[in-house]
Amino acid sequence: MAIKIGNYTFDGAYSSHGFLDDRSGVYAVLGATVGGRKVVDIGESGAIRTRLASHDRAPAWARQGLPLTYAALYCDEASRMRIERELRAAYNPPCGDR
Repeated sequence: MAIKIGNYTFDGAYSSHGFLDDRSGVYAVLGATVGGRKVVDIGESGAIRTRLASHDRAPAWARQGLPLTYAALYCDEASRMRIERELRAAYNPPCGDR
């Protein structure tokens, strides 16, 4: 399964973060809307599945009132930090402040 976010092809979107690998990369939390998907949050981690399982912003995601899905772009640390900045600037997600 694959989803395009910006200029990148992510693995997902899945109904549970448990379907994602526990690898380095960029993650996207998406909310299902009538017209498609809304980017709720974008972040980066050295272990995506672990990060999402205990994320401190999960309550803010739930407050969006949308069914959530999760996607990941696996990449090295330098790439993930650059891509996260790029996508956060492009989508201005409502959750998270960096």
